[in-house]
Amino acid sequence: MIQYLRDWFWTYVWNPLPDMPLGEWVDEGVRWLRSEWTALFDGTEAFLGSMNDGLLEALLWMPSGVMIVLFAAIAFLARGWKLALVIGGGMFIAGWSPYWEETMETLAMVVVAASLATLLAIPIGIIASEFRAASTVVRPILDFMQTLPAFVYLLPVVMFYGIGPVPGMIATIVFSMPPGVRLTELGLRQVDHEVVEAGQAFGASPTRILARIKLPLALPTIVAGLNQVIMLALSMVVIAGMVGGGGLGGVIVSSLGRVDIAMGVNAGISVVFLAVFLDRIMHGLADRTPVARAAAITK
Repeated sequence: MIQYLRDWFWTYVWNPLPDMPLGEWVDEGVRWLRSEWTALFDGTEAFLGSMNDGLLEALLWMPSGVMIVLFAAIAFLARGWKLALVIGGGMFIAGWSPYWEETMETLAMVVVAASLATLLAIPIGIIASEFRAASTVVRPILDFMQTLPAFVYLLPVVMFYGIGPVPGMIATIVFSMPPGVRLTELGLRQVDHEVVEAGQAFGASPTRILARIKLPLALPTIVAGLNQVIMLALSMVVIAGMVGGGGLGGVIVSSLGRVDIAMGVNAGISVVFLAVFLDRIMHGLADRTPVARAAAITK
């Protein structure tokens, strides 16, 4: 009986239904938006492209040896001579490989995308921490963004912008924002209420309390969020090589297509040392915040 009902349903109910035209609707909607908001899309593409090209020219203007010394010097200032040796050696290996230009291209894309993601994430996190209604709206959106696989972010930007570095950077900005928003909100909400009440007792306005009390005390947590933003941006930039993003992501995608182990290893090592450099630098900045220094002294 169950089999008969199942066969009847598929034969007379499900199969006669027409194909769902959702894909056609989305395609028509994308074409309409692209035609109506041409100036917005073209302006965004030109802005991101100019930022990326300008930073890349600055990175490639200096010889690789100077850049390696500069990376080591930054690492020394952030964490000391041990990290400087690791970063200097790692960047020397990256410069020794045939993909130094692609490494700098990846670094430029990460810096641009992470900077813009930070400029968007911190204000949203502040608003979410100050207003419960905004937090109620933002949290499900962040949950949805963090649930989506990384590859899914590539589809909308390709529909609107085609292929190239700019779509990769837009997908990277959107993909890497959630941890910055979440940890900014978390850091501000964890500020001791007694400290805030003390500021209110002395007549400080809400703006001054936010700027002089909450943000400095929440800075270590915010910097930790920015560290996650940078790491997610680096991973997404590599994935964006699938849509013509260029850089080391393009090399890795090409090595997978050719099954070229040497190419993949050289590009992978460069990605690893870039990740170590960016991660340790952000940890060094977090340790230099006034709150972190005060906590280290009390220990």
